[in-house]
Amino acid sequence: MNSHVATNYLRTKVLTATPEQLQMMLYDGAIRFCEQARAALNENNWEQSYSLISRVQKIITEMNCSLHHDVHPDLCGKLAALYNYAYRKLIEANIDHKIEALDDALTVLRYQRDTWAMLLDQMGKQKAANIASKLDLPAPSKRMEASISIQG
Repeated sequence: MNSHVATNYLRTKVLTATPEQLQMMLYDGAIRFCEQARAALNENNWEQSYSLISRVQKIITEMNCSLHHDVHPDLCGKLAALYNYAYRKLIEANIDHKIEALDDALTVLRYQRDTWAMLLDQMGKQKAANIASKLDLPAPSKRMEASISIQG
């Protein structure tokens, strides 16, 4: 794919995403860069691993700064602690070239991403149920049920 096309696609995707989708993109990007940094560490490519880990640190910093402590201080405090832990592990991985420290950060990011995915799924189901409850649809009749057949 042409890099110009890919850049335009990504720009459009980001500009049209909901805040929830943007958060998911941040998790996906952080995990992808972490996995690439892991491969670079395995190859003793310190420059590339440094660059990739730095990108993950920037993403974590963005997620940490976007927390609204005034809305839900307890939850934000716990998330901030997780982000700070992952950030410290990334520093350790960068300085000492420790794959184990990188894996610890990656575990936190994957867990948070999976949790976020479950939350988005639950929110989608709630939204669909709310919309469905507002629709004025007739109840199924015997005639409708008789016309529906399942072919095997």
